[in-house]
Amino acid sequence: MIAGLGISGVDVKHLIVTADDFGAAVEVNEAVAHAHRHGILSATSLMVSGDAAHDAVHRARAMPSLRVGLHLVLVEGRPVLPAKSVPDLVDARGHFRTDMARAGAAMFFLPRVRAQLAAEIEAQFAAFAATGLVLDHVNAHKHFHLHPTIAALIVKTGAAYGAKGARVPLEPQDILARIETHKASGVVALTAPFARALRGRFRRAGLTAPDQVFGLAWSGAMTAARLRGLIENIPDGLTEIYTHPATGPYSGSAPGYLYGEELAALTDPALPGLLAARNIRLGGFGDFMV
Repeated sequence: MIAGLGISGVDVKHLIVTADDFGAAVEVNEAVAHAHRHGILSATSLMVSGDAAHDAVHRARAMPSLRVGLHLVLVEGRPVLPAKSVPDLVDARGHFRTDMARAGAAMFFLPRVRAQLAAEIEAQFAAFAATGLVLDHVNAHKHFHLHPTIAALIVKTGAAYGAKGARVPLEPQDILARIETHKASGVVALTAPFARALRGRFRRAGLTAPDQVFGLAWSGAMTAARLRGLIENIPDGLTEIYTHPATGPYSGSAPGYLYGEELAALTDPALPGLLAARNIRLGGFGDFMV
């Protein structure tokens, strides 16, 4: 847990508000820039092999206060390395496999697949480093970093590239229930022990890991009411709220995601006052390093 004192001696709660999929499309990049300049978005996670990655990097360089991390893509996307270099990670089109369970088993049990995985993760970190941006954090698309092999490689490679923090998908169900009627997820209950172990692993490696993360249950549906509710009920310690804003649907966007509503939520004019009233400090992972 991160502890802090304000100027007046009042306890300060720490909050990271993140947008994922930066670089996936210009529509995402536009929303990230707008939500940072005119809202409470404090961090974003870059897909280095995304269709609009170059545009994202250009925008990020113009916003030095925006904390940028690596959104490691190992499923539902394209590798940085040539497909022939990672044949066991990709399908016939050269895109990452979508069968996460079988792909994950191969990554764990087969040495040749682990070697390809390590090379691709290294390549994505190197691609981020080549942008010249400061690496604030790392996470993985679809929370694939819960996989122990991927987690170990993130720790090893992230240390070499100066990563400061990492997301741990551990969402308190009681907080969600205070905001609206909520049925506890069986998937969350099943993965929680692995997420707690991952948080300990990251922290032992010197990576800042939040005490709690919100965005799993309401992925793609972080409306203004829900975001206000989370801020009103934010627990002590370090919290991350992650979102998926965009100015509209784009090639590869998720069906049913409320991209525009999430952008509107992040730029809700009531939020800065709400944060100030609760003495909540915004930043990125590197701003809250122990």
